[in-house]
Amino acid sequence: MHLRRLRALGLAGALLAPLTVAAAGPRTQGDQLDRAVAAWAKVKTARATFEQTITNSLTGRTLKASGEYQQLRPGKLSVRFDDPANDRIVADGKRLWLYLPSSAPGQVIRTDLKNGGSGTVDLSAQFLTAPRSRYTITPGPSADLGGRPTHTFTLVPKSKDAAPFQSATLWIDDADATIRQFEVTENSNVQRRVRMTSFKTNVPVDASAFVFNVPEGVRIVDR
Repeated sequence: MHLRRLRALGLAGALLAPLTVAAAGPRTQGDQLDRAVAAWAKVKTARATFEQTITNSLTGRTLKASGEYQQLRPGKLSVRFDDPANDRIVADGKRLWLYLPSSAPGQVIRTDLKNGGSGTVDLSAQFLTAPRSRYTITPGPSADLGGRPTHTFTLVPKSKDAAPFQSATLWIDDADATIRQFEVTENSNVQRRVRMTSFKTNVPVDASAFVFNVPEGVRIVDR
């Protein structure tokens, strides 16, 4: 369960870097996606709250989580869960720390970001780095998310190496080209939906949030 949360938030970055541009309406849905790509490239920091739902179609089990995160690009991420409480994901620029006492008590998983782990701290890069060359993109219907009109885009990797999922759906805000929600279907048929409940970009972040101090008695497991 802890690895599923990591990939979903990368949380990601995310779990999860929000996107902002000037509030001018897109001329077409294609333009809207291009605006999101351009806006993501300008994001340096982010603070947000989120809700996540993980559904396993094989077992019928659904898991929910919520929390807040801060991001400093490139390479730094802090995710604090309020449900389940005390769970944390921290990327300090060199290492990724996965501390989830709710499901793996007594240990913290440590990954060297220089050895292929950097993608886990900025999930938006999976969606918005050269998407037209990496994915088959299908515009979808409009949807209202919390009173904000959005349009959807479904991304299907053109090759197995393009992304670690079968498909992803993005909900992009009509007004400011932010990603308000995304849903990923992994190769294991597990679905993860992450919805931003609040966020700010290019704002001050806490330097201390990107430091993980190993609690006393907790064992470090290197991956």
